[in-house]
Amino acid sequence: MTAMTAMTAREIEAYVDAAAAAMALPIAAEFRAGVLFYFALAASLAELVQAVPLGPHDDPAGVFTPVPPVPPDPTVPPGDRP
Repeated sequence: MTAMTAMTAREIEAYVDAAAAAMALPIAAEFRAGVLFYFALAASLAELVQAVPLGPHDDPAGVFTPVPPVPPDPTVPPGDRP
């Protein structure tokens, strides 16, 4: 894995512009500064996560499979159910 370095303001603008164009997502001028700010914030948080070294024992969890809910016991009054 390569080390991740902070994105420059110019790189952030280029990335946001390219991503918005790829999704045909217009960003209104009055929201652009906020979008760039929060993208920069997300990128800085990603840097923190990327900085944590992982070993072979740090595999991601398996697929989560929820169990179906247990139907309520009709003999227990609703106020007494867990």
